[in-house]
Amino acid sequence: MKIIIVGAGEVGTHLAKLLTRENIDICLMDENRDRLAGLDDNYDMLTRVGSPTSLHDLKNIGVKGCDLFIAVTPHESVNMTACLIATQLGAKKTIARIDNYEYLLPENKQFFENLGLNHLIYPEVLAAGEIADSLKTSWMRYHIILAGGLLHLCIVKIRDNAELTNKPFQSGFFKHSNYRILAIKRDNETFIPSGQDEVKKGDLVFFICTKENIDFVREQAGKAYRQVKNIVFMGGTRITQKAVMSLPDDLNIKILEPNRENCMYLSEKVQNALIINADGSNIEVLRQEGISDADAFVAVTDNSEANIFACLAAKQLGAAKTIAEVENIGYIPMAEGLDIGAVLNKKTIAASYIYQLLMRSNVLSIRNLTIADAEIVELQVTEGSRITNTKIRDAGLPREVNIGAIVRAGEAILVNGDTQLLPGDKVIIFCKSQMIRKLDKYFK
Repeated sequence: MKIIIVGAGEVGTHLAKLLTRENIDICLMDENRDRLAGLDDNYDMLTRVGSPTSLHDLKNIGVKGCDLFIAVTPHESVNMTACLIATQLGAKKTIARIDNYEYLLPENKQFFENLGLNHLIYPEVLAAGEIADSLKTSWMRYHIILAGGLLHLCIVKIRDNAELTNKPFQSGFFKHSNYRILAIKRDNETFIPSGQDEVKKGDLVFFICTKENIDFVREQAGKAYRQVKNIVFMGGTRITQKAVMSLPDDLNIKILEPNRENCMYLSEKVQNALIINADGSNIEVLRQEGISDADAFVAVTDNSEANIFACLAAKQLGAAKTIAEVENIGYIPMAEGLDIGAVLNKKTIAASYIYQLLMRSNVLSIRNLTIADAEIVELQVTEGSRITNTKIRDAGLPREVNIGAIVRAGEAILVNGDTQLLPGDKVIIFCKSQMIRKLDKYFK
């Protein structure tokens, strides 16, 4: 498979790095030579300097006959034009990054397909969806809904009052069907626990469970229930707008926006929030707006540093949950280390979404967990798959792979070593990022 990516910003570069793990022929092109520096030396990809809308440059990088052409520059018009040209030059499929929500409406899908634009992605909308999901609970760091709502991935920071700390997995404490622990992140290292391991204070623990057992996870993790009712957003960005508009109308939502003109625009655009002309990075403003009573504080300005430090301040002032949108991918480990709450990056979310489109047909979804350098993969077991020949414990799966649950005949089931997978099962798998292609020999 040959894939051409134009735009070596963080979306394009992150995506290209992900795809180099898949033994795919990758070409990354950008007009700025500095953005490409060192990439072809350190990763198995070809880089080229050129314009994404130049017929000459696109022909030179071999657009004709390429399996997928991806345009992810910061400019919607450039991306759409590049995809239209690529289609005419013979690219088989195209993906364009956009910033106009109207283009995503279902009734417009066929219109763009006819033009040769096969997939459109809007990173801000994807990030807004992640925020809306995360705001469903205040006690989880991250909350990912899987298998159409039958299963839930609950990522929780463990404090010293948790019932499940300091108990070896081989003790039998975790031998029940209420949840499974897929992985633990400790001191910037993510691992799949074995019999001798224990959950420790400060761990970030990845639980999988059904909806009925979410409260059981919360109780064992030592977390108090707090309904998310009062939410404060810092920054009236497009992410904020899309997130707020997707939240229920019965919530008390404030948006702190320092630009007066933007406030006027927001007051017309967003009906279910109170718009306040104020700088949310100012601690006195946070106090005045009752941050101590906030169930959640979400910082989504275009300034990563401001978002990080505002979340630190909000947490110290009493906000139950904080979420920071961190634009600079390099800042994510630092932000996680500061224990500020959930950290999101719209570029890695977008790259993960595109990555999912490239996987084989039995892969139903992939969620890239930037915080753990891992993926949550949902796939369907096909007839004749090697994994169906034996119990999970005897399948010889890599150490960095953990099967958490299955959906069989519409029922969610947590697995154990004695479980045997059947054709038609939908399987939820946690795996380190470099392991995803190695799943092929078990599920193909």
